[in-house]
Amino acid sequence: MLEHLIRNATLVDGTGTPSRPADLGIRDGRIAAIAPPGTLTEASRTEEDATGLVLAPGFVDPHTHYDAQLFWDPYATPSLNHGVTTVAGGNCGFTLAPLHPDRPEDADYTRRMMSKVEGMALAALEEGVDWSWSSFGEYLDALEGRIAVNAGFMVGHCALRRYVMGPDAVTGRQPTQQELTELVRLLHDAMDAGAWGFSTTQSSTHSDGDGRPVASRHARPAELLALSKAVGEHEGTQIEAIVAGCLDQFDDAEIDLLVEMSAAAGRPLNWNVLTVDAAVPERVPRQLVPSERARKAGGRIVALTMPILTPMNMSLGTFCALNLIPGWGDVLALPVPERIARLRDPVVRTEMLRRADSREAGVFRRLADFGRYVIGDTYSQANEGVSGRVVRDIAAERGQDPFTCLVEICANDELRTVLWPMPPDNDPASWALRRETWTHEDVLLGGSDAGAHLDRMCGAPYTTRFLGDCLRGRRLLPLETAVKMLTDDPARLLGLRDRGRIEEGFHADLVLFDPERVDAGPATLVHDLPGDSPRLDSKALGIVSVRVNGVETIRDDRVTGAVPGTVLRSGRDTRTVSTR
Repeated sequence: MLEHLIRNATLVDGTGTPSRPADLGIRDGRIAAIAPPGTLTEASRTEEDATGLVLAPGFVDPHTHYDAQLFWDPYATPSLNHGVTTVAGGNCGFTLAPLHPDRPEDADYTRRMMSKVEGMALAALEEGVDWSWSSFGEYLDALEGRIAVNAGFMVGHCALRRYVMGPDAVTGRQPTQQELTELVRLLHDAMDAGAWGFSTTQSSTHSDGDGRPVASRHARPAELLALSKAVGEHEGTQIEAIVAGCLDQFDDAEIDLLVEMSAAAGRPLNWNVLTVDAAVPERVPRQLVPSERARKAGGRIVALTMPILTPMNMSLGTFCALNLIPGWGDVLALPVPERIARLRDPVVRTEMLRRADSREAGVFRRLADFGRYVIGDTYSQANEGVSGRVVRDIAAERGQDPFTCLVEICANDELRTVLWPMPPDNDPASWALRRETWTHEDVLLGGSDAGAHLDRMCGAPYTTRFLGDCLRGRRLLPLETAVKMLTDDPARLLGLRDRGRIEEGFHADLVLFDPERVDAGPATLVHDLPGDSPRLDSKALGIVSVRVNGVETIRDDRVTGAVPGTVLRSGRDTRTVSTR
């Protein structure tokens, strides 16, 4: 007997082939039967009519930071609401394990680092996670049986270094030969327990809770290559790496490093995130040079890119992307009264604008057009009436330049004002370039950062917003191609076993949606994290049902309470994607 029968659906199976009408039966968590409508005669405990609805494989998000959130939110909201049934965590070199059993202070260090570098609320990390594990395997075990999504995790370089070297991991001291051997052994242990591989960061934007470069930034190529080689000794593993050039354009040394890492492992390496902007036409070709060279060297390098423009919430009062503009961090780290005084100084503002518009600012130059910012929430009577307005218009009324105007508005609120930068690359030429870039064999949709930067950005709904755009907006791609890019493509890169397609025998990770309505609602600030901490959320529109391993987890944008997700472990749940 079938457990559930879906009748009369428009089946988009993830392979890119044309949609077709079909009935689908589920048994024991897997897809038991697919047949033309009305021809499935086997009895079923439950069934539903999906006339007019699209049935697709569950979406796979290849770059998330749900490592902590899953402990207080087993549903990985809002990703699950938007049809994501499998998430990859442990990215950018940051994981909650391993933790040294003899140094309980390492957990506090990790919490403060994650709060700073990934924008996770410190109160939520302290109150929502029990931090009871030591090994990476114990961390995975702590999640087993209590999550509603399927989740797999890389092991982070920063955690490995902290475990082996302690506080010295961030001093710049290089590991001794014995410590390097221990780093490699610890990585092997994590992959034996099911880690998907190894993640690291060399990005200049990543600093810990004390403002120092995170541990992995101190690693030299020999260490990175030794760890990469270890990845190649395990089934179903790969590498994820971040370097400074990911934000704009790689330099030659970064290209050499990424190519050598992938080739040493004989495994794919993915990086995040490829920004596509027709105003910078040289960026995409430069960012794909590592992919071209890796293929010749016996590796593969895949760039993740987002198919939407992710809304970002900014402020001069809290850490955000503005802090990463060269020269801005020192000003924006000052106590608020001193910060306001400095921001009101015309000489300081002139220098900040010069640095923001300089070549060294890289991709952050896109944040420098302050006339395009929209004022969000305000908190003082002096700012009454400016919420929702564009800074350029307000500045013109006041006879000010846009940055001066923006600073005065924020100063009135003691820098609590919410700012929404309008993207400069929302033009037809940039969207045409994106469409072309998405079809490249070494480009993959993803990079949501879901679970991180919680009150600054909301990338999790990229799946539904992309589908809505393909069906009713710009229509850059047909539905079947769009679904394949969200399902089978990432599943194949990650080596997922029996996921990513609607096929008999595959796990029944399924999304049922209304093609006339599928979309994402606007990002709104909610206070639902442990400690009443804020985050941005977005309603899923047109998602009728989401099933994970055959069990319904979402119905009409509401969680059902079921937790049928699996902690996906390398080897058992992933197969090797060899590059040799």
